[in-house]
Amino acid sequence: MTKYTTIHEMPEEDRPYEKCLRLGAECLTDSELLAVLLRTGTKGSPSVEMAEAVLRLSKDREGLLGLHHLSLTQLQGVKGIGKVKAIQIKCIGELSKRIATATAKKGLSFQHPASIADYYMEQLRHEEQELLICMMLDTKNHLLGDEMIFKGTVNSSLANPREIFLSAVSYHAVGILLVHNHPSGDCTPSEADISFTQRIKEAGELLGIPLLDHIIIGDCKYLSFREQGIF
Repeated sequence: MTKYTTIHEMPEEDRPYEKCLRLGAECLTDSELLAVLLRTGTKGSPSVEMAEAVLRLSKDREGLLGLHHLSLTQLQGVKGIGKVKAIQIKCIGELSKRIATATAKKGLSFQHPASIADYYMEQLRHEEQELLICMMLDTKNHLLGDEMIFKGTVNSSLANPREIFLSAVSYHAVGILLVHNHPSGDCTPSEADISFTQRIKEAGELLGIPLLDHIIIGDCKYLSFREQGIF
């Protein structure tokens, strides 16, 4: 493959801007899309090459998924990436998450766990530690609001039913639904997950605020306790 010192040395039909105009953005590779957003490279490092270096940075997840895990310091370690470009890349990653969440919100249905998993997928699947979110519902199963209850593992002292139901009562909720992620990407529930869920279910029955489901988010997959008949 020919190595170009600047993007202007590339044949015009291969330059990202021109390629996008001619064929559409959907025909650009991941590195070409990122190159268009980065706009300019440096001498000896055209924007496409710079973008390719960024996409190789993450040790755990190469490509676009890795962008969510890169720090500003890591990004600035790439030749040609300064503070401004590093911030642009972080904002690109955040914007993609918000677009995915906004799109999923339109199809949100509490009768269909897959729609809830879609809604939280981009927010949670990139996290490196477990987060527990409580969704509060009204009598018509409309979402009153959601709150992140804690960060950590479900068997820690932070996983306290009291915190969950204090939030539920503050919203005047008549039902709750729990969502948490597994950073490993595997959404199989652990014994701690099952035990914790049972505690919340029993507490909810006593308080008259039933737990409707507990959904575990993995990497592009999910598990619903209700669908699996776990409780």
